[in-house]
Amino acid sequence: MLGLPSEDLSDSTHLLDSDINIRNNNDLRVYFVPFRWWKDAQDSTSGGSDGKKGVLYTATPGTSYAGPMKLINNIFNSDLAFNLRKEEDSLHSGENGEVSVSGRDYALVHGEMWLQALKWHSDVKVAAKCGKGFSAAEDDMADVYPLQLRLTIPRETNSLGVKISKKDNTAELFRRACKIFSIDSEQLRIWDFSGQTTLYFLCERSRFLKDCQRQLDLEIVLELQVYGLSDSMKCRELKKYEMLAQHPANGSSGASVLINGCNGTANSNSIWAAASTFGRSGEPCSLGLTGLQNLGNTCFMNSAIQCLVHTPMMVDYFLGDFGSEVNHDNPLGMNGEIASAFGDLLRRLWAPGATLVSPRTFKSKLARFAPQFNGFNQHDSQELLAFLLDGLHEDLNRVKNKPYVEVKDVEGRKDKELADEYWQNHLARNDSIIVDVCQGQFKSTLVCPECKKVSATFDPFMYLSLPLPSTTLRTMTVTVISTDGTSQPSPITVTVPKCGKFEDLIQALSAASSLGADETLLVAEIYNNRIIRYLEEPSDSLSLIRDDDRLVAYRLIKDIDKAPTVVFMHQQMEERYIHGKLVSSWKTVGIPLVARLSNVVTGSEIRGIYLKLLNHFQTLAEKVLDDHDTSVTAATEDIDQKELELSLVSNGFEKSPDANGVASPPEAELQFYVTDEKGIVKESPIAIGEAVPVVGVSGRLHVLASWPKNYVKKYDTQLLSSLPQIFKSCFLAKRPQESVSLYKCLEAFLMEEPLGPEDMWYCPGCKEQRQASKKLDLWRLPEILVIHLKRFSYNRFLKNKLETYVDFPIDNLDLSNYIGFKNGDLSNRYMLYAVSNHYGSMGGGHYTAFVHHGGGRWYEFDDSHVYPIGPEKIKTSAAYLLFYRRAVE
Repeated sequence: MLGLPSEDLSDSTHLLDSDINIRNNNDLRVYFVPFRWWKDAQDSTSGGSDGKKGVLYTATPGTSYAGPMKLINNIFNSDLAFNLRKEEDSLHSGENGEVSVSGRDYALVHGEMWLQALKWHSDVKVAAKCGKGFSAAEDDMADVYPLQLRLTIPRETNSLGVKISKKDNTAELFRRACKIFSIDSEQLRIWDFSGQTTLYFLCERSRFLKDCQRQLDLEIVLELQVYGLSDSMKCRELKKYEMLAQHPANGSSGASVLINGCNGTANSNSIWAAASTFGRSGEPCSLGLTGLQNLGNTCFMNSAIQCLVHTPMMVDYFLGDFGSEVNHDNPLGMNGEIASAFGDLLRRLWAPGATLVSPRTFKSKLARFAPQFNGFNQHDSQELLAFLLDGLHEDLNRVKNKPYVEVKDVEGRKDKELADEYWQNHLARNDSIIVDVCQGQFKSTLVCPECKKVSATFDPFMYLSLPLPSTTLRTMTVTVISTDGTSQPSPITVTVPKCGKFEDLIQALSAASSLGADETLLVAEIYNNRIIRYLEEPSDSLSLIRDDDRLVAYRLIKDIDKAPTVVFMHQQMEERYIHGKLVSSWKTVGIPLVARLSNVVTGSEIRGIYLKLLNHFQTLAEKVLDDHDTSVTAATEDIDQKELELSLVSNGFEKSPDANGVASPPEAELQFYVTDEKGIVKESPIAIGEAVPVVGVSGRLHVLASWPKNYVKKYDTQLLSSLPQIFKSCFLAKRPQESVSLYKCLEAFLMEEPLGPEDMWYCPGCKEQRQASKKLDLWRLPEILVIHLKRFSYNRFLKNKLETYVDFPIDNLDLSNYIGFKNGDLSNRYMLYAVSNHYGSMGGGHYTAFVHHGGGRWYEFDDSHVYPIGPEKIKTSAAYLLFYRRAVE
């Protein structure tokens, strides 16, 4: 419902960016419907004399209007803008309003009025079905979808400014809106019978809106429920085509056109609008170019069905006497009801003269046997396809009594012999048109990691579910830190197998950081400025590392003599007010630093090593001074001791350097303590000359360095504390378009990989459960190859869709290099003939289908819309299911 908030209109705090969001109540939604559809119901129910009064608006170009085609093709301009001018003194009930021939008149009605009109049309449909046969032109549940509009009141108070943006609507809904609200050619008129625009004008005159309009940004968001336009648009184009066919322009050459069995003669230059739906003039359109009614979020079903009903061998089968093969006794089947419903639907779609088909009967059968598809929620077209293929197979299985089969001993047998036996055993229990057309065979090889036992099986498949390479790899960012103070921390991002092991990460980091032959990496996880675990087991799975973890890789000299290490943690004094009192306490800060040690070290050595590690964390002023001192020292070995002491004193250090030549600050300024792994225990300070033995089975000495206040100024604590996550998700940032070849997807699918811990394999050699490696190979290819691109990923916290562009062959998918057994009689090349597309986000979106039809042309099936498209439009990042047929050599 279009209305204003119920709060005090004078309270400007209810405005956010001068934008009033109007939410439609479920009972008072505003429906946008074809005027003729509304008028027919209104005339019949009210007698045509006392219908509800409506306000007439005429669409005119807006200031930013650029035409719908420009808007579709220009990705930088995502707004469609126009004005609705209210016709003065034009309150119409509709009976005298002249409806344009093209059907470019629409109506706005509220929910109750829409339901009344819907009931009347439903009753008319039932009567027509009983009297003269079923007509799907006006079904009870047509395509209903929401469309977001933004309304403003320009300076002319008798008009409304309308803006439709891609930001508010999905790309598919925006494309539909551009078709509906195109004002380039014919006049567009809208009757408002809901009274909402009148309410808007009344509210505009209030003080509240007058104050807001000074900001020039006031917008009201109106959500329309668009209904019936799939039917009306198609019928409109058909009527226009018939009119042009009957009255061609004088002196123009005509051409005979066939549309699903309907003949006509049309001017080749006059029927461009009709050609956009039914094919270009002068070229015959074959049977089967029939749309499917959207029953409410059933585009997923329509898309998969259109791909199946245009599968050549299945069309021949279901147009023939398939009823004789329906298996009503199969306990795994559905009493033949799914096969019968699908066959009936296919015949209706291929019937001569068909214009629009409602899949209601098929949908009800589907919901009966697969309750997950009940209702009108959006679903996955691949899940529907998988269920449908399996259901058709069981309903059409020619095997009435399935025999028990068992594979003989596989030891020492050739692959071909074993594969043929597996296939014959499969055919002995499964024999249907689906097996004939859609099923192939895998070779699955398992290898035990311990005894190297090899086990091979040959299993049937109905389709290939290919991962996109971006789902098989993982990006990880690890901070590499030197242990000699020669360089600053460096975040390094590497790509590793998603199901890989820790050794894969070490190899990638070693290569990316140019690790020397005498160096190694010690990887640790940091949490709360402490090391909470070391990742030292090469066989550990990378799945143990989460995206929000923070890892550090310390560069160490290879431990030849098992020398111990020292782990430095830092703390500084923090002052804060508690209950009004200033309280000082120590707080752990920064990234722990690591270095090699000898077995016994002194306090002076501990101090020298620590200051050396902090060298690259100095602030700019301190670093300049330190660089100057270093250059002087390098220039002369016998520098005057007194000058060195003066230099050290000026920097706040004691006069006498320690054994390593590094000056030490007074004990009052920098103190070191032996501590535990968590940095909680704080023993007595480490004395300068005191020997500090390395204790503990870990061979690591943990030291806590307490910083004075002046050290906080000398060192860059922000750099010392900077530690990125393994992977940072950027939901608001638009990622660059990824591109990958279909062959790369296939290679990722066939790549050898270890089984997960939950899929352990019982090795017949070891007699134990093992985490074996698995390798798949294509052994036998089907006549029809269905490829599922795994765009959707799920986990406990996130559902995601990959928009990766997959470059798939259209004319020549050559699988010769991927097939294990080459049969010289069969081609390994395939031709694309259908694509199921998914547009939009994970939770909703919209499905369409591309189909290669007779005559070498491609068509798009968008629910009830069917229109030709060029071959260059077939490859998009929306491709979800690919249908290939074997090419004839």
